[in-house]
Amino acid sequence: MHIHEEFFTVDGVPAVLWTSVDDTTNVRPLILIGHGGGQHKTAPGVLHRAHHFVNSGFAAVSVDVPNHGDRPTDDRYQSIATEIGTRVDSGEELAPLLADFHSLVAEQTVPEWQAVLDHLEFGPVGYWGVSLGCGLGVPFVAAEPRVRAAVLGLGGASAPACAEAAARITVPIEFLVQWEDERVPREQSLALFDAFGSADKTLHANPGRHGDRLPDHELDSAVRFFTRHLTPH
Repeated sequence: MHIHEEFFTVDGVPAVLWTSVDDTTNVRPLILIGHGGGQHKTAPGVLHRAHHFVNSGFAAVSVDVPNHGDRPTDDRYQSIATEIGTRVDSGEELAPLLADFHSLVAEQTVPEWQAVLDHLEFGPVGYWGVSLGCGLGVPFVAAEPRVRAAVLGLGGASAPACAEAAARITVPIEFLVQWEDERVPREQSLALFDAFGSADKTLHANPGRHGDRLPDHELDSAVRFFTRHLTPH
């Protein structure tokens, strides 16, 4: 399948849309892919997932979050990112700082991502995001009624605001956990899974650390999950 890649901006926020060149309408379900920390909208992992989703019958979009990709440097976010890097090097606990950072950035990204959806005007929407993509994705999914299903993971509930947002989410959830995650303690990941208000939620745990590659079968599982919840039976 040939894939069309379209770069665009919405109110100065850079994004990219992937669609099948054979699709002349916007009726396909759309998957918004949240990238990880230090990555960007066309990072290799994002491209891999986007192409897989398009080849499976979806459209996909990704947006550069503040201080990433083609966005200008933001001194506030850069300062926190530097502190996170320092704590990684020293082995200090990261979860509370990560949670506060994600909560701060989400105040900006939630309305930005909603504006991107307004611009595209596709049909049913799904969300995929782990690590930073989870920290920003939880408040986004909680706030955006067009999202009907979400794959989240590698995130925790150390911040009360995150747990409160998770409790407002009622759409189906697949949640990924790396069992030896050194950045997000396992108990915090399980607490976030427990906090989701969804009746339809599934926990997928795999061996590995935070930065390890997710198993390929999890992407296949995400396709089946989104097909089940975003396409007509």
